[in-house]
Amino acid sequence: MMDRQASYLREMGLVRWRFGSGGNGLSEPEPGSPESGAQDRGGDETPGLLSLAEKARHCERCELHRTRGKVVFGSGSPGARWFFVGEAPGAEEDKQGVPFVGRAGALLHAMLLGIGLSRESVYIANVLKCRPPNNRDPFGLEVQECSPFLHAQIELIQPQIIVAMGRFAAQALLNSAESLGQLRGKAHQYRLNQLPLVVTYHPAYLLRSPAAKGKTWEDLVLAQSLLT
Repeated sequence: MMDRQASYLREMGLVRWRFGSGGNGLSEPEPGSPESGAQDRGGDETPGLLSLAEKARHCERCELHRTRGKVVFGSGSPGARWFFVGEAPGAEEDKQGVPFVGRAGALLHAMLLGIGLSRESVYIANVLKCRPPNNRDPFGLEVQECSPFLHAQIELIQPQIIVAMGRFAAQALLNSAESLGQLRGKAHQYRLNQLPLVVTYHPAYLLRSPAAKGKTWEDLVLAQSLLT
């Protein structure tokens, strides 16, 4: 598994991030280490999450229910300390019903490895649970109608840190109209229960703009420093 993942990331021109002896976050995980080759096992194990996921699967609050393939509720550990929030499912997520698969998911996995985490140890969800047609940006009404599911997920999981990936995730969680550039690089508080929250770039953006990976690394280091 380790060799296959490393080969896959090399083919995409990505670098595995990890705290190394030099502190630059670029060393490889050791084969057989806990963070090498971790797999997503899903995250609807608790009764509260199961009930919420069932409500999401039957949701018709906005028009996206007419065009979706599968509802992408969320995945990961129901006892996670880290909660990562993206924006909306893409085409592959819509097919599989799992957030962050494909190239953006592979990069997110590499980012997690970089700070000593695995997909199974964190929780990952999107603001929207259904894919917008043609991967367009979410509409305001869609965010308004779907956000209660995300807030309920956070309440049920009770993480210790939230990482908002992308402008829509940051604005939805902080109830802010500021740009991503204005929001990242500093510590925020999640408005419902004052959890520390850090804003960073979405992995899909990093695939298009790899020069921003360094700033994302800084954001992850900031998030790790805020853990109690």
